[in-house]
Amino acid sequence: MSDTKTVGVIGGLGPVATLDFFERILNRTRATREQDHLRLLIDNNTKVPDRNAFMRGDGPSPAPALASSARGLQVAGADFIVMACNTAHAWEAEIRAAISVPFLSIIDETVKVVADLRPEAVGVLAGDACVAAGLYQNALKTAGVRCIMPDANTQKSLMELIYRIKSGDTGETVRRASAKIAQKLEAQGAEVIIAGCTEIPIVLTADDIEGELVNSTDVLVERTIVFAGGELKA
Repeated sequence: MSDTKTVGVIGGLGPVATLDFFERILNRTRATREQDHLRLLIDNNTKVPDRNAFMRGDGPSPAPALASSARGLQVAGADFIVMACNTAHAWEAEIRAAISVPFLSIIDETVKVVADLRPEAVGVLAGDACVAAGLYQNALKTAGVRCIMPDANTQKSLMELIYRIKSGDTGETVRRASAKIAQKLEAQGAEVIIAGCTEIPIVLTADDIEGELVNSTDVLVERTIVFAGGELKA
């Protein structure tokens, strides 16, 4: 598929999630030879300041680094940009301002999938900065869907799990704890759970909950392949 678009990936947020995104791209692309796969330019930029720390007032803004990464990917030949991180979409405006190629939003694409399911209420598992910026809350409200968020103590536990996953801990303890938080949102009336942090789908699967799991990573993977002109594996 020589006519497919080149994908620029703002990655490293964190690197485990970026690796997971890339692996899912490979697994979801219909390919009989290596040339059938998409060309991806991945900037595994682990030096982007911590998004959640900035929201707490504990560090510098990640905006300049994110914009620089996007700009560099375009210069390197990317036809469009994606970002394997939900929280960093709080600086989507700065990223779009730095480039002239399209940018696919993981937030917008995920909410489109959720809206098509027509749930009355959706539970969101996301990082602190994503929650503080209201990324999913605002998008779901616009779509006419009620949003259920973890309480403060549960959100604190979720953030601890996210940082453990970022450090490479994807063991059974982390998996069980993540599932418990998702199930708690279901008990509050959530018919759909959004895995709204790219670390979460590494440990949480559809088998862990009763309702529907919308994995933001998988949504972005599928939209990326289609937008690039590739073919999805059946």
